Amino acid sequence: MAVRGLLAGLPWWVKWVAIPVIAVAVFGSLIATAVYFVVSLLFKALVLVALVGGLVYVVRKFKGSSPSAHDGW
Repeated sequence: MAVRGLLAGLPWWVKWVAIPVIAVAVFGSLIATAVYFVVSLLFKALVLVALVGGLVYVVRKFKGSSPSAHDGW
């Protein structure tokens, strides 16, 4: 409630332009670091899924073409 009362008398451009610009200027590097961390984590997860999928594909392809398709495992 205190913030709503504090911002009540300010013009719209202060609420919707100036305050977000100040917030980005102060916390911009923190926001950029967080976004970089999330994107890099998603990229690494995608690479892991692709590598595991490729490994499963290659193993199934070679195991299916071998003369002894069932070796006890």
